[in-house]
Amino acid sequence: MLHHMPDLVGSHRPHQLPQRRSRVLKALAAGALAGFFALAQAQQVLRITAIPDESPTELARKAAPLIKYLEARLGMKVEYTPVTDYAASVEALVHKKVDMAWFGGFTFVQANVRSGGKVLPIVQREEDERFRSVFITSDPGIRSLADLKGKDVSFGSQSSTSGHLMPRSFLLDAGIYPDKDFRRVAFSGAHDATIAAVASGKVQAGALNISVWEKFVADKKVDTTKVRVFYTTPPYYDYNWSVHADMPAALREKLAAAFLALSRGTPEGKEVLELQRATRFVPSKAENYKGIEAAARSAELL
Repeated sequence: MLHHMPDLVGSHRPHQLPQRRSRVLKALAAGALAGFFALAQAQQVLRITAIPDESPTELARKAAPLIKYLEARLGMKVEYTPVTDYAASVEALVHKKVDMAWFGGFTFVQANVRSGGKVLPIVQREEDERFRSVFITSDPGIRSLADLKGKDVSFGSQSSTSGHLMPRSFLLDAGIYPDKDFRRVAFSGAHDATIAAVASGKVQAGALNISVWEKFVADKKVDTTKVRVFYTTPPYYDYNWSVHADMPAALREKLAAAFLALSRGTPEGKEVLELQRATRFVPSKAENYKGIEAAARSAELL
């Protein structure tokens, strides 16, 4: 009779089901763990970039020892990704395509505004607390900012703090309106390109970052009997290394500590700091750049 027939489903030994379930759970757990480690592995790369304020070869030369140093300090791979222009560096950090970016004060302000305050400066060079720009010329008739009226003048990139925004701001303070008073406003794209434009006579004057100018003079890459500084701006805050606020706090702290530990007393620290044109790195904060933001708004560049 039917009720005497063996239950086929129940004919398996009762202890087999828990064993099978246990194997499935172990496999799932192992898969999840593998996935977690793969993700952790993928995140063990710190991607950095920098505004292209100098030639690509110079930027790569400056980045190499820093990358090596950070890899040793952080215990993770560090990759440098060059970008084509200043705007690309802002977009890269805002959209987390990179983890850290070397910004000028103005590009930091742009990134901070663009991200709704999610981009944070962690360190800056001591020099960036009192940074300056210089105006250079090869024209013997130019001795002051007022003498630039009616001349061809070059800035660097439009988004450059020291190559455009702050020089423009100090010109406006002096009652000189570049778009109206200059015969032509040019944008070279980078500080070294501005020196070349002035030296070759393409423009009669140009504005650029003081540290690039001093480096060119020290390396004898510019003939100072022909090209000279005729105006140095008052100081302002400039460059910093910034990260996205979504970066884990522990990594952000390790990064800041790595920069703050750099010392000219060690061969490694000396090499990195000299290439970064820094005495040392100091902590930075968003409030430092309020003056830059005000200058950008007043010049209608933000």
